[in-house]
Amino acid sequence: MPVIECNVATARERLEAAGLEPQTGNTDHERWRVETGDATAVAYDGKVVIQGTAPGEIEAVLRDGGGRVHVYCDGASRGNPGPAAVGWVLVSGDGIVADGGNPIGTATNNRAEYEALVTALERAGEYGFDTAAVRSDSQLVVRQVNGVWEVNDPDLRECRVRAREALAAFDEWSLTHVPREVNERADELANEALDEGRS
Repeated sequence: MPVIECNVATARERLEAAGLEPQTGNTDHERWRVETGDATAVAYDGKVVIQGTAPGEIEAVLRDGGGRVHVYCDGASRGNPGPAAVGWVLVSGDGIVADGGNPIGTATNNRAEYEALVTALERAGEYGFDTAAVRSDSQLVVRQVNGVWEVNDPDLRECRVRAREALAAFDEWSLTHVPREVNERADELANEALDEGRS
């Protein structure tokens, strides 16, 4: 549950500028509240508390920009090449900012892993983070992007260029290989997207 310490009048103006309409608070202590999707922002003196399962949209409007995000990403392909999908999770110091998954058509597993990385970085950029600590369970992607391994496949060479461009949008970044268990939520989201894409 993110808690953003801020001038609540300025926060209200930002939300209104983003097309959200603050309503009167439910108690004497609440200055105002905003509901959108699966999140509710409640303003108190000097702070806004965001509740719900998807606080990212409101948090993105209220945050001053910058900050560090932990990015988890995973790609999945059934058939290699075959139906493919990506999953990603963004985590800040306040918890999960956003997560998601979507089918990407037909791709190899390696291409799906690259697509997951780029998609996750684009989402992190949309939330205004300027430092990204990225974790992937694809050793190939991590080592190719970090320049440890050569990229011989022309298709993957293009993917590596896109990944490096996405990383360059951040002031600081790191890309680390982690075991699949550490990346479990991103893996689940990619596989859920694959299952939904087949139905």
